[in-house]
Amino acid sequence: MNTQKNQTIGDIADALGVSKTTVSRAISGKGRIGEETRNKILTYIEEINYKPNPMAKGLADQKTYNVGWVIPGDTIAADLPFFQRCMMGVSEVTMAENYDILISIIYDDNIAQLKRIVENKKVDGVIIGRTLVDDKAIKYLNESNLPFVVIGSTPEKKVIQIDNDHISACKEITSILLMKGIRKLALIGGSTSHVVNISRQKGFEEAIKEKGLKVDKDLMFLNNETDDDIERAVDAAIGLGAECLVCMDDRICYTALLKLHRDNIIIPDRIKIASFYNSDLLANNQPAITALKYDPKELGNFACRKLFKVIDGEDVEERSLLSYEVMLKGSTQ
Repeated sequence: MNTQKNQTIGDIADALGVSKTTVSRAISGKGRIGEETRNKILTYIEEINYKPNPMAKGLADQKTYNVGWVIPGDTIAADLPFFQRCMMGVSEVTMAENYDILISIIYDDNIAQLKRIVENKKVDGVIIGRTLVDDKAIKYLNESNLPFVVIGSTPEKKVIQIDNDHISACKEITSILLMKGIRKLALIGGSTSHVVNISRQKGFEEAIKEKGLKVDKDLMFLNNETDDDIERAVDAAIGLGAECLVCMDDRICYTALLKLHRDNIIIPDRIKIASFYNSDLLANNQPAITALKYDPKELGNFACRKLFKVIDGEDVEERSLLSYEVMLKGSTQ
């Protein structure tokens, strides 16, 4: 018997004495067709191990069998592992659903590539890998009516969001540092246009206020974009007598560690240090770094499963917060 490699819908129609339209309806499950005929066709294609050509199946289903994976174009090398691990989680789900991933690069004010794949109907849904306070990509997708989810949080309404519980995580690790008797905590952070950084700052401040202490704005160094910015923040924090540097992410922490090492400032004897995000960048430091641990692959996997539910028309909860782990290490002893 012929295998699916050289069988077409026309061949199946000829073999069973039915029309090609009838075969297409049996395969797609759409259109009027007798139950006996449908079962005969489905039994036959199972016997010959027939699998529809993805392009032809897409045309029949009015689907592209592509998912858009949207990442920021201003990503630096240190951030790439996060997005790569997220995409691994997305890929596991798309493979199981016989979908492919179409990568789209966007910038804060330039979403032309995203618009092109949406307007040309290249994807059935989109996953946005990072959220901004004023997010043009989210606003555009909300108006497009294309199914989409975001990894992160957003102030925009009616958006499916999958995020880690950054506020609770940063509040918890800051509270632990305060319980150790550390009082002069310097927060060194990145761009406040990124929602994740605002969430982390909020958790940091909530922990201080709950301890009955006042947030020292002089010890908060935000919007550090370059290594030079971070190094200046480290110098300023030390100059103000900071006991512990609390870094918003792994890249900031890594740059701060290099600076402290060059200046022969011993951790944790001279100053302590912690990070609100752990990664391989910090893996080999001695002493080991106190940090928050998240699973980017789980974020991608969860987000993609949610997206397929939205594509299928299912109701899903608007916001899902995934877990985290506090890693207490030698850098804050």
